[in-house]
Amino acid sequence: MQMNKWMDVSLTPAQRAQLLLNEMSTEEKFWQLSADMIYSVEEDYDQKREPRHGHYRNPGHFMHHTLEKPATPYEVTERINKDIEISIAKQPHGIPPIENGEALHGAQWGMATCFPQPIAMASSFDDALMADVADIIGKECAVVGVRQVFAPVINIVRDCRWGRTVETFGEDVLLSSNMGFEMCRGLEKNGVIATPKHFVDNYGEGGRDSNYSNNSERTLREVFLKPFEKCFRSGVAHSVMPAYTAWDGIPCSANKKLLTTIMRDEWGFDGFAVSDYRGVDGVYKAHRLTDSYPKAHAMCIKAGLEVNLPFSSIDNLREAYKEGYLTDEDLNKAVFSVLKTKFAFGLFDRPYADPEKAQALVRCESHKKMALKAARETIILLKNDGLLPLDKNKVKRIGVFGDSANVLPVGLNYSGSYKAPWTAEDAVTPLAYLKKYLGEDAEVIFASDRDIESVAPDCDACLYFTTIVEGEGLDRCNIDLPKVSHEAEQADGHAYIVGRIKYEIHSDQNTSIKKLLCANPNTVIMMLNGAPVDMSAWIEDAKAVVEAWYPGEQGAQAMVELIFGDYSPSAKLPITIPRCVGQLPLYYCYKPSGRRYSYNDNDGTPLYAFGHGLSYTSFEISDMNAVCEENSLNISFSLANTGCMDGAEVVQVYLSGKNCDVVMPLKELKAYKRVEVKKGCREQVSLPLDQEAFSYYNQELTFGMHDGDYTVLIGTASDNIAHSFEVKVRKGLIQMA
Repeated sequence: MQMNKWMDVSLTPAQRAQLLLNEMSTEEKFWQLSADMIYSVEEDYDQKREPRHGHYRNPGHFMHHTLEKPATPYEVTERINKDIEISIAKQPHGIPPIENGEALHGAQWGMATCFPQPIAMASSFDDALMADVADIIGKECAVVGVRQVFAPVINIVRDCRWGRTVETFGEDVLLSSNMGFEMCRGLEKNGVIATPKHFVDNYGEGGRDSNYSNNSERTLREVFLKPFEKCFRSGVAHSVMPAYTAWDGIPCSANKKLLTTIMRDEWGFDGFAVSDYRGVDGVYKAHRLTDSYPKAHAMCIKAGLEVNLPFSSIDNLREAYKEGYLTDEDLNKAVFSVLKTKFAFGLFDRPYADPEKAQALVRCESHKKMALKAARETIILLKNDGLLPLDKNKVKRIGVFGDSANVLPVGLNYSGSYKAPWTAEDAVTPLAYLKKYLGEDAEVIFASDRDIESVAPDCDACLYFTTIVEGEGLDRCNIDLPKVSHEAEQADGHAYIVGRIKYEIHSDQNTSIKKLLCANPNTVIMMLNGAPVDMSAWIEDAKAVVEAWYPGEQGAQAMVELIFGDYSPSAKLPITIPRCVGQLPLYYCYKPSGRRYSYNDNDGTPLYAFGHGLSYTSFEISDMNAVCEENSLNISFSLANTGCMDGAEVVQVYLSGKNCDVVMPLKELKAYKRVEVKKGCREQVSLPLDQEAFSYYNQELTFGMHDGDYTVLIGTASDNIAHSFEVKVRKGLIQMA
């Protein structure tokens, strides 16, 4: 049997795509731009599913809706293989589908390794850690046959009321860009198409999700476009998901300036764009930009969007083509991008996955160890007035309060599924691990908030675990800890319900925390959340506050070990924590005010600044040296561990610009490095600032290294600067001032 010409692996993906495209009918092309998603894998799943679509939500994501327990990697792989086999058989030219899914902090199809949420990963300030985690996520997607994921979220957060803050890498451009880059690279090197989202600005005023973006083009280019630019210019992402929002009067899914002029023509994006779910429909129904679905779909394709997710859009495509809204040129251009990417990622040459390999790889011991390492590096010590670490030998009775103590700390978004949360037989809650850790040497009392006054005074120490439900569609008009209902479970600590637990009694968490701090000052507040919350009601009275975020499947162990000093915390805030909601939006890299920045009842400073994070040991920066070369500034110094524990410090370099062509931020992160130092030792640290660090958009919106004067700030937080010096840029050269 003669091989089809497009199956010749000696040809480039573009050549193969063009050969196949030349043979396809118009009807076949429609299917390559359409997707399907069946919500459950029932007996009639294969009858419900139309196999000619070019894109599917992988069935492994839904398998554990109908099983007594989550599907195994082997079962998921078999089911996905069957999907692909049926699709190839039904396609006139045997085109394999892309099985897609989510991978925010682990592959979302059931029992994949569950890592800390992105906001937590950013707290590590460790690009290498993000690379290692992304590599595992990529492997655990590819090994079961998932070949595209809608991750990472690389939106910049400027208002923490936005419910999806938890999905992001925080407020800083450099940190978010680097983390997003590593996530995309880790996915794609394993054959999984990365889809950074949401292009480009996914919330409006007040942190309201998907609301109209009022940002100027300057703000977009200086801030919100930057992470996407890095991923696309470097070629580590071959798909993109536009935001639901509209910018400059045009919905992002139909915005030609964003999807074609900037993304493709300027940056060289080489892939295909997929709509956010029903995003194409929104051009018609939500934004009211046109009067029909077919017109909206045609408008999006002409702007640079290829695939409409998640449900079939065949009828709209047919109608748009029939009425002349879509031309053959439009259709061919879009289908070519999809086919070329399928060839580039080996879908034609290696369409099937190995179930046995999947079973052996997913959540193997090395992956779980990496989840533990990630959890340890991402938990922040916000405050410590000498209470931590607790002495295991002295704590004989410890009180535990707060329902999150008895819940797996994996977060709410894209871990497991919406009906069946992520669970594993060997995963434990903070309460369960605390009992295991202390063993018979101490009594652990898990009590309801209503029992604080009777239980807490007789304890050597207490822990309070906060509860807050966050995620898509859960924007907040305030940032208080919410009222939750409580029902203490005195069982074995295996309550596998994430964030949706029903209780008998309602209680205000702030009131409970204040009551607990009064009853027992030796109380550690354990924050389990995905975005800053208002701590003003009790922060002055608290001796110790730990920001654990949602630390993933191994988070319980990491939290308990930190509390008792088995390791020293090193994580830093990737987002500013305000004193109150009235300060929002609040972020560290704001531009100068025309007058003094403050309120009558508040000095405008944050509760905890970007980059803040404490340690159990101490560090000292000394022997500062800086050398200017033509297009770079090389900074070196000595970092000494002057304390009594091994530890790690995140050193940070900021620039403060003045006398530039435009107004510059008062302070902007330009380099960082997590450095491990043994107690009593020192490490030599080098942090180069390249041409990019000194470049900005001038008045004509031209990006380059324009003239300006800069203060270089070196420290361990945006508000903790140890050393500074002056440099200047003149005619493209960096010079000491």
